[in-house]
Amino acid sequence: MKKGVVILGSLILAFAFCLPAVAQPSAKAVETIVIDNFDTPDELDWTWGARASRFVADGYPIVKSFEGIPNSLRPYHKDTDPAAQVLGAKVAFDRKGDNWMEIYPQDSEGKSYEPEFIGTVTQIDFWVWGANYNYRLEVLVRDADGRVIVLPAGSLMFQGWRNIVLNVPGYIRQHSRLRSGRPNLTFVGFRIRTDAAEAVDDYVVYFDQLKYTTNTLSNVYDGYDLKDADFGDNTNE
Repeated sequence: MKKGVVILGSLILAFAFCLPAVAQPSAKAVETIVIDNFDTPDELDWTWGARASRFVADGYPIVKSFEGIPNSLRPYHKDTDPAAQVLGAKVAFDRKGDNWMEIYPQDSEGKSYEPEFIGTVTQIDFWVWGANYNYRLEVLVRDADGRVIVLPAGSLMFQGWRNIVLNVPGYIRQHSRLRSGRPNLTFVGFRIRTDAAEAVDDYVVYFDQLKYTTNTLSNVYDGYDLKDADFGDNTNE
């Protein structure tokens, strides 16, 4: 009896391995998408702004572009490309404490603008220039339920450029289950927090090559194009 079971099991396995590969279609397309390389600001529909906590000194924060590039990215920058630029921000506070500065996308009217991530994001990747201050960096995203999620990006207590790669936790809801819900995760901005004992009178930071890795087909299904069909009752226009 046992011998018959073994033979039957072997036949089932052999049949399974003989099935054509197309019987298991893949719904995965991993891509890396650049949010902003900071080299061509005029080509975007938005710019970068900054705000800070209540003890910020008059005239700060300041956001400005500068020519520059991390050395590790120089081999990928061609002579025919636009001049390499980075985004810089400077801030000063009147007193030490739990101070913070946020650097975020904004529209032409100076209001916060949140670029949408495409697909299901697995990693957020960027370069940041540290000034060796004991500050902490955070990345802010908004999930499909409208909540701002804080992703810790580590200490800024280093000098020069460093590549930061953040894994996006799987528990973050990136797509609403409802047709009328938020379709994608959005990028809110960067937040920098000072240590209570660190100097706060003259701080600068730079960013370059903000991008993310995503599965662009994760939320695309058979009949996806019918999700936003117009029934003629649209009252939002």
